[in-house]
Amino acid sequence: MSDSKKINRRQFLGMTGSAVAFTVVPRHVLGGVNYVAPSDKINLGLIGCGTQQIRELTSLITDERVQVVSVCDPAKNPVGYVDWSPNGIRNSVRQLLGDSSWGANIKGIPAGRDVGKEVVDKYYSNVRPGGSYRGCTAYADFREMLEKEHDMDTVKIITPDHQHAIQAIMSMKKGKNVIMHKPVANIVHEARQTVKTARETGVVTHLLAWAGRSQYDVVKSWIDHGAIGTLKEIHNWSFRPVWPQWPLLPEDRPPVPEGFDWDLWLGPVPDRPYHPNFTHNVYRGWYDFGAGSVADMGIYSLWPVFTKFGITVPPVSIEALGTTTNIITPEATCQMIVNQHSFPHSCIFRWKFEARGSSPALDLFWYDGGMKPHNPPEMEADGLELPREGMMFVGDKGKIIGGFHANNPRIIPEKRMTGFTGQADPPPTSTESGTDAWINAVLKGEMSPGSFQSVEVCNETTLLPIVALRAGRKVIYDPEKMQITNPPDASRFLYRDAYRSGWEI
Repeated sequence: MSDSKKINRRQFLGMTGSAVAFTVVPRHVLGGVNYVAPSDKINLGLIGCGTQQIRELTSLITDERVQVVSVCDPAKNPVGYVDWSPNGIRNSVRQLLGDSSWGANIKGIPAGRDVGKEVVDKYYSNVRPGGSYRGCTAYADFREMLEKEHDMDTVKIITPDHQHAIQAIMSMKKGKNVIMHKPVANIVHEARQTVKTARETGVVTHLLAWAGRSQYDVVKSWIDHGAIGTLKEIHNWSFRPVWPQWPLLPEDRPPVPEGFDWDLWLGPVPDRPYHPNFTHNVYRGWYDFGAGSVADMGIYSLWPVFTKFGITVPPVSIEALGTTTNIITPEATCQMIVNQHSFPHSCIFRWKFEARGSSPALDLFWYDGGMKPHNPPEMEADGLELPREGMMFVGDKGKIIGGFHANNPRIIPEKRMTGFTGQADPPPTSTESGTDAWINAVLKGEMSPGSFQSVEVCNETTLLPIVALRAGRKVIYDPEKMQITNPPDASRFLYRDAYRSGWEI
């Protein structure tokens, strides 16, 4: 039977439900109250076994709706990984497995495909005694995984940004549902191709930055009811980056760690010598491999803004300011580095959106690396300062502090909050689980609220400052043609400079 004619067990039961209704034994009779029949499980492959994937695995694997069947990563061994704490992941795995000694022989942060496979195998062996678990497969190359794992219906991609597009596109073309960490891609052209493939294939997609956050509903309602007049600006800031950023390419040539396939890690990026300054969490600072702080954190906070305020078209202009770096040359002169390789240590971006439909003309600002707006008089009136991460909605008659980084939105100053809402305390808000959203979408074969299509405009918006940074000036953008109209030569930054053979998009 050809791949196009194959159906999985969930699809079979859905099509023949009425015919078999009186012959199926209730699942609670087969395996207890929480038992989930194999036909109802998501057969999941993990592409990428770095720190974030392993951390999320320790909670995801306990969900009876999911069966992890395969893992993949170019790194076999846990070498050079970076995390928030030296033992956070190790302790999470120990708790999962009920083994206080797990990972005692691992130096550094535990990650890599061998660790991923070991965690999966040990967990399922613990909960399914008696030899009923056949074991998790492991691969260095995701392409081999896609070719060999025929029962795998979904992949969860947590890899460096430059690999997202190629891995998602190839997976979707194989008929796999794709769950992925942000961003969709780190290049505008690749992001568009990824979303295009999602539309064409019709598979379920979900970007893991999505979560239903009711605080945005509160902010939108206040604005709709005139709390701050007409919305003019939105300011979003983050203390990121939390990784080192280098203004120059490394010149030393350390050896490739044992068990690390550098060629596979590079993926679509043209050949270059291995260096640890490119890998693991520090990849985000390089134009080739990452998409900076704004794609790292901005998609979380800005995506709900785009959804709630009906922003359906990318901005028409983008300005990008960044800190500069100077060096003292061997001739004892000061020289500014012209950097086309990596993001500045701190950035300020400004996007201008045209009025479209019910969405007003709007200026959107981003700040990172310790930059943020000046403390507004409304905050000073209450003796407060802006937090180190946050979002501010500015109207012609007032301001609101709220959004992803401020779970309790409030109108400022307090006397205005009290006058408008009748109370000084912010209303209660809630956050809907993103994990449940994608699991339910896959099980039902329905579009997720966190689909690639849903995040398309927000994702593209976060990538456009890269163009302005590399162009060194404000850029004018024609989103319909996906073209920079001024300066026209900056359109090249919407594309990857070159691809290695076999990795083209």
